[in-house]
Amino acid sequence: MHDRTRRKLRLAYLVTHPIQYQAPLLRRINAEPDIALTAFFATDFSARSFVAGEFNRKIEWDVPLLDGYDHEVLPQFGGPGELGQLPPLDFWRPLSYGFARRLAAGQFDALWIHGYARWAHWCAMVSARRLGVKVLLRDEATAISASRSAAKRAAKRAFFAGLGRMVDAFLAIGTLNRRYYADNGIAESRLFSVPYAVDNAHFRAGAEKASAQREALRAQLGLEPGRPILLFAAKLIERKRPAQLIEAFGRVHREPALRRPYLLFAGDGPLRAALEAQAAAQAPGAVRFLGFQSQSELPRCYDLCDAFVLPSGLEAWGLVVNEVMCAGRAVIVSDRVGAAADLVHPGENGAIFRTDDAADLARAMRDVLTDSARLAAMGRRSMEIISRWSFEEDVAGLRHALDAVCPGHLLKPVA
Repeated sequence: MHDRTRRKLRLAYLVTHPIQYQAPLLRRINAEPDIALTAFFATDFSARSFVAGEFNRKIEWDVPLLDGYDHEVLPQFGGPGELGQLPPLDFWRPLSYGFARRLAAGQFDALWIHGYARWAHWCAMVSARRLGVKVLLRDEATAISASRSAAKRAAKRAFFAGLGRMVDAFLAIGTLNRRYYADNGIAESRLFSVPYAVDNAHFRAGAEKASAQREALRAQLGLEPGRPILLFAAKLIERKRPAQLIEAFGRVHREPALRRPYLLFAGDGPLRAALEAQAAAQAPGAVRFLGFQSQSELPRCYDLCDAFVLPSGLEAWGLVVNEVMCAGRAVIVSDRVGAAADLVHPGENGAIFRTDDAADLARAMRDVLTDSARLAAMGRRSMEIISRWSFEEDVAGLRHALDAVCPGHLLKPVA
């Protein structure tokens, strides 16, 4: 018998592919002296260059995704597909195999799964239960993340009754996600806060470094000094509502009290040509399209702007909100952005508007931009709020969950 109190707790992490937001968190968890983490990926396409249709270009993340923690790419039925092609990601695919054998061989104490809407993940849960390995689940779902009829809501509650028998602890990414679990019958005692966070230090440092070149970038983009800048940073697709943003901006950009703001689009996608035409008609000379911006380029965009806008019609969270708050900027989001409930405090660090209501979005822009001193104060408040929504809170929440399902396994006490 192993003396399980004298070795690190062995934690397996299962997710479809390496994710740029998660890699630094996995490194941070792996640095804990009493947790040995191994990540398992069904595919590693994101760690190489690949063609992303929504971005309308080839993508290659310029941040390391596989460094600083143990990991393995699982074999999959049908193979990895052509190099450079984005593989299908749905309930069935990528369909990997061999995980149960690895779970047993690794003598893991707990399995943390990201996402429940995957066949392979359900198989992993079954294998974990058979082996006596505790299961932790993290997912993005909320009541606003999808449109559901009364029948679908009833079916979802029945689904969670089954899921609850497979999972020992649910890791809530925020208020709406936690409420979603509770509304579907998951007991409060099984819910642990592991907030959706980004590498705050990285984005804060990137914005601070970019500040020295702020005016040079402004001049490079042909932006007049003294005029406030609004930023949109996301794919140019319908779900993000970029056309509605231009419509609302067209209503306010000439108002003297707002000091004739600019609107920048950082991102690419199939709507770009139509959006450029719309901007030329509704806000001539006031809108710039920057194209796709890599992870290392985004902080300079965050530093350049005065306020950030995310008008999505459907957004489970919106980690870009976290990123721009690390640069100390005000944020304007729709009420269908999951992050709003936790990170956006209307009147303090930004505004929340009614989804698909261009007039209300215009109202939110006026509210944020009219007073320059208040706008700067909102940015400072964003920095305060995001400083308490970080990887440190993630690690603390994960440790509480592990201590609850694997009592006595962690070598240092959980506060």
